[in-house]
Amino acid sequence: MFTGLIREIATVKSYQNNILTIKSIHPAKLGDSIAINGVCLTVIKVHSDGFDLELADETRSIIDESKISGEVHMEPAMMMGDRFEGHIVQGHVDCVGTVTSITPRENATDFIITVDKQYIVHIIPKGSITIDGISLTVNDVGTDNFRLTIIPHTIENTLMKYYTIGTSLNIETDVFARYIDHILSHRVDADKSMSWHDIDQMQMSY
Repeated sequence: MFTGLIREIATVKSYQNNILTIKSIHPAKLGDSIAINGVCLTVIKVHSDGFDLELADETRSIIDESKISGEVHMEPAMMMGDRFEGHIVQGHVDCVGTVTSITPRENATDFIITVDKQYIVHIIPKGSITIDGISLTVNDVGTDNFRLTIIPHTIENTLMKYYTIGTSLNIETDVFARYIDHILSHRVDADKSMSWHDIDQMQMSY
């Protein structure tokens, strides 16, 4: 599990035969889970200046492989006892979105991100979302897009400062929205209405 708080801007040294080699100051260990631009991967080899990760076919079929080149966001998995910040992030990318608008404001910048309409149901106004591994808050949701308002600190300390119109993004929607939607759509008694008690029970399960 991750928090969506970027710990380091690492660098991709190479990507060949599904093996991603990362240059990083993080002291990774064999078998560690590490998120690279929001994608949870496993360390399979450690070097003096970084580590290797392997991408499965399923992962490569979902992400935009242009997101694993140059500089990347890096976050190691949470450890038991760590302070919980950001929000619950699994490192399971749902889809690739695209930056379609960037509007500077007085003390922030608005980004409009477009996604396939099927994923909008899992994007909640004022809820959490992960963009290239960054934990962010959704402001508004449209039929096929959503708006983020990003403060200068976040832009300056992440790769968001390089985003332009057309930039592709790894997107992980809210885990609770996905779970609840799945439960509701697979209920044995589809006609049975859901009570607040049912919803409380779901929330207490995670």
